[in-house]
Amino acid sequence: MSETPEMPEGNRVADAPVDNWVDRYAPAITRPYLRLSRADRPIGTWLLLIPCFWGIDLAAMTTGFRAWDLWLALSCGAGAFLMRGAGCTWNDITDRKIDASVARTRSRPLPSGQVTVRGALVWMVLQAVIAAVILFSYNWVAVGLGIGSLALVAIYPFAKRFTWWPQVFLGLAFNWGALLAFAAHSGTLTLPAVLLYLSGIAWTLFYDTIYAHQDVEDDALIGVKSTARLFGTQSKRWLQGFMIASLVLMALALIVTPLPPERVMGLIFGLIGIWLFGLHMLWQLRRLDIDDPASCMRIFRSNRDAGLIPALFLAVAVFL
Repeated sequence: MSETPEMPEGNRVADAPVDNWVDRYAPAITRPYLRLSRADRPIGTWLLLIPCFWGIDLAAMTTGFRAWDLWLALSCGAGAFLMRGAGCTWNDITDRKIDASVARTRSRPLPSGQVTVRGALVWMVLQAVIAAVILFSYNWVAVGLGIGSLALVAIYPFAKRFTWWPQVFLGLAFNWGALLAFAAHSGTLTLPAVLLYLSGIAWTLFYDTIYAHQDVEDDALIGVKSTARLFGTQSKRWLQGFMIASLVLMALALIVTPLPPERVMGLIFGLIGIWLFGLHMLWQLRRLDIDDPASCMRIFRSNRDAGLIPALFLAVAVFL
């Protein structure tokens, strides 16, 4: 197991970016709860939000953007922050004993004693209730999807105890926004939305396998399963497969979207964005050192930029 690091100054979480906004600006009384929600590590909120952007863009390819979509984008941002916070709080409640045994996570609020389990439960419910208020502004198809996602959120923390593929469960939960946002715009689910969702799951397998390589030694000692441990030295080959699957599925989602012939430029522009998404993931693979935790974290965080590429290109493609 890795050597026990000193507790970061000011109870800062060990893997949080230095000088993050929570540690610098948040009132001291709120910091343990914001850390519990990973507000000091915003990459997870981005990775939850980006599939929502994809879903709005893809749905708008056939109808164009509406004024309602501005609310969708803003509310999805707030909802991603809140539900990521609630999900991380639940994850840390269930994993508090495991986190205490892993060098990278033992400084988190629960294992380090900054927050009690009771306080964490109250904080989790508060975040979920506010998110529910936002959800109920959507149509009933989207509301039903939002309620259905709670099962995935509840199951995910336990996945690493019974399967070598917990990243699949993370992908199912983290990309649900693609379905929800598509339905919130269109009022229904169609094949393009499902293909987009599957693309996001493959993308999550890509980036979260990279993330999991930070903890393979500790995970092996305490019996926690992950695709990083499963693939071992063959991880880069698997990552290539996930990259290709994500690109192919996203391209198919766009291609099967019913567009009139005069919208061919929109189709082409969207496909260019998907191609650039793939180039970014290829860039990640070439710079990734799976045996270097710092490299894994740096490459993992770069997936915010990767995911925003198709989101921006598809948004522009709606107008072409």
